[in-house]
Amino acid sequence: MQVACCLEPGTLAMEQRPRPTPASGEALLRIRRIGVCGTDIHAFGGNQPYFSYPRVLGHELAGEIAAVADDVDASLVGKNAYVIPYLHCGECRACQRGHTNCCQHMQVIGVHRDGGMAEWLSIPVAHLITSQHLTADELALIECQAIGAHAVRRSGLLEEDLAVVVGTGPIGIGVAQIARASGARVVVVDTNSERLDFCRDTLGFTHCLQVGKDDLETRISELNDGALADVVFDATGNPQAMEAGFALAGHAGRYVLVSIVKADIRFHDPDFHGRELTLLASRNATRQDFEHVTELLEQGNIQVSSMITHQGHFGELPELMPKWCQPGSGVIKAMVHLDD
Repeated sequence: MQVACCLEPGTLAMEQRPRPTPASGEALLRIRRIGVCGTDIHAFGGNQPYFSYPRVLGHELAGEIAAVADDVDASLVGKNAYVIPYLHCGECRACQRGHTNCCQHMQVIGVHRDGGMAEWLSIPVAHLITSQHLTADELALIECQAIGAHAVRRSGLLEEDLAVVVGTGPIGIGVAQIARASGARVVVVDTNSERLDFCRDTLGFTHCLQVGKDDLETRISELNDGALADVVFDATGNPQAMEAGFALAGHAGRYVLVSIVKADIRFHDPDFHGRELTLLASRNATRQDFEHVTELLEQGNIQVSSMITHQGHFGELPELMPKWCQPGSGVIKAMVHLDD
C-alpha cells in the first residue's frame, strides 16, 4: 500500500509499505477520507509537541471496514466508520477515572505512532464508530468537532452563559457550534476578516469580532450586562493570543486553553486572583464527546462539510501539503480523497 510519510519538517514523500493485517481485537479500515488538521500542519512545519520524525501523519479519518480479526464481530465488515485516534492504556489512574483523553501513556495515531495518511489502517475496533447516515466527509470531520465538544463539556458551560471563542479554525468552529448547541450565547473572535465572514454568513453566528478593529472588552461587556465573558476558549495556537485571552474572562469566569503550543504561557497574577478565574487545559476527546458530535450531526444541529475549502487526491499530497500549510492559503479545512 501507499503511505504519505513526513520524513522531516517540510518534506512529505509517498512510500510503499506492506498492507497491515488486523491483530486480535482489530479491524482493517480502507481509508476513504483524511482531514488535514492543525496538528498535521504544525508537524509538517516542525512545531508540534510530542512529535518525532519520520512519521505518517493523519488522524481525522473515515473509511470502510474491510476485514476484522477472528475475535471481532464479522457483521462490521462493509460498514462506514470513523476513527477515535487516541489510543489509551486503560490502566493508568487517568484512564481508570474515565479521563481516557489524557492517558498517562497516550499514543495518538499520526502523532506518537504512524497515522492514517495511508490506503489502509489496522485499528482496535473499540476505536471505530460506525454510522449509516453521515457522508464520508462528515465522518472524517467528527474528530475535530469532538475536541470542541470535550472543551465545552470540560468548561462547565451553562445555558445562557456568554462564551467567547478566540480562533475560528476548525477546532474553534467546533467549540463555537457545540457551545451554541448547548444553549450558550456565543461570540467568535479572530484576526482574519474572511473567517469571521464565514462564521457570520455560513454558520450563522451574529457576534463576530475582529482583533485590531473591534474593542473586544467593550463589545463583550455590552453583550453580558457589563461583565466580561463567562467562559473564554482559546483555539488560536498562538502564544500571544493565549496570553491576551485572560483579559476577556470576567469575574468567576473560566478560561479554557484548547490550543497547545511549544511555549510558556504567562498571566498577571493579581488580575487572575482578583477575578478568581479558573484556568483549564482541554486535551483530545473521549468516546462520549465523539458520540455527542455524531448525534448533533445526525440531527442537523451542527454542520461541518461547509468548512471544507480545499480538496485533493491522496497521491497529490506531497505537492499539496506545502501549499495548504502556507499562512495565506485560505484553508479552513483541507480534505484528502482516496476513492477509486
